[in-house]
Amino acid sequence: MKKIALHWKIIIGMVLGIIFGFIMNGISGGKVFVADWIAPFGKIFINLLKLIAVPLILASLIKGISDLKDISKIKTMGLRTIGVYMVTTIIAIVIGLTIVNIAKPGEGMPESTIEKIKLKYANDAGVADKLMKASAQKDAGPLEALVAIFPSNIFKSFVEVSMLQVIFFALFFGVCLLLIEEKKAAPLVHFFDGLNEVVMKMVDLIMLFAPYAVFALLANVIIAFDDIDILIKLLYYALCVVFGLVLMIGVYLLLIRIYTKKSPLWFLSRISPAQLLAFSTSSSAATLPVTMERVEEHLGVDKEVSGFVLPVGATVNMDGTSLYQGIAAVFIMQVIWPEGLTFSNQLVIILTALLASIGSAAVPSAGMVMLVIVLESVGFPAELLPIGLALIFAVDRPLDMCRTVVNVTGDATVSMLVAKSLHKLNTPKPKAWNDHYDTVK
Repeated sequence: MKKIALHWKIIIGMVLGIIFGFIMNGISGGKVFVADWIAPFGKIFINLLKLIAVPLILASLIKGISDLKDISKIKTMGLRTIGVYMVTTIIAIVIGLTIVNIAKPGEGMPESTIEKIKLKYANDAGVADKLMKASAQKDAGPLEALVAIFPSNIFKSFVEVSMLQVIFFALFFGVCLLLIEEKKAAPLVHFFDGLNEVVMKMVDLIMLFAPYAVFALLANVIIAFDDIDILIKLLYYALCVVFGLVLMIGVYLLLIRIYTKKSPLWFLSRISPAQLLAFSTSSSAATLPVTMERVEEHLGVDKEVSGFVLPVGATVNMDGTSLYQGIAAVFIMQVIWPEGLTFSNQLVIILTALLASIGSAAVPSAGMVMLVIVLESVGFPAELLPIGLALIFAVDRPLDMCRTVVNVTGDATVSMLVAKSLHKLNTPKPKAWNDHYDTVK
């Protein structure tokens, strides 16, 4: 009997999780059952992925840099990575603004629906939390983001999974390895090479649990929806976002086809497990270990490229989030502040969304925090901000899931483009969890 591919197992788990969630939504006590007995398995899975994220970044990045043997190559790879990420982010924002200006999903929304949304969500704790976080970020100094890259205690950075700080430490450590005698550096290089292999094997084992985990995650998402009427009213806006995200994936596939000469279908089949996990977890940081495993072993990107490009991408490349911010900002303005929809304001949205994407955390719903900053940049009235967030709050989670797929796909695409430009795109060599099992069982 032919073995079912991992991505099909995950899709089956997702579909069953959605169906199970809807069934539990209609049963008395069903929500409590899912929250108590199903959701914890999804949390365990995410915890396991987060557990290996830091050691994986450290091992792959330090090993990759030490293999370069030339410090100038780091600068070349870094400039190309950041340059491509900025270009794709600008493309994403422009796509979002084009769609929302043509479709105008915010025009003609019934006043009764707006009032219902205001009553339900304007004073919601989640909305208040996003406003508070955005305020704290806005009040920080202009160079605070730069200061935050440099850790004072690397172990604290490990514990808090401060991605940019971990990346900086790994880069610093790797460069210093190059600057000492090769004989003295060899034990550490071998250590991190072995650590990278061990963590990749952990990814393989954790992924055996993935179909069951996404079942739990999707079931938990479905039981959170308690007002289908509002969701239907916001469907046009949500479809605009999803259409934009699909177009952005089309841009990635076009770049893959033109520059790397690889088939878009081949690319999607290889990266799909990471995309499906991104959809289920809404976190590109939690998905990072799987993304790295798929990109290295199934797309053929060299470790020294993937180890740098992907962790950086999980932090600074948020194409899906940027596209969403453009559409969401204009949608909110169309509904409650149409006089602010000037051409100059939309140029400001492009610039602010680009900068906000760099500072956007790779965690669920971080995009809404950045959205507040984008809206404030165009002079959106402060007293209307809670209402603006309330307008889109009901559909934020499913859209967050969709835009995380684009974020992860963008990271994988850029890693292939950079690898191709550096002649580091190799023949894929997938590994299974039990490659070495027969010798130790």
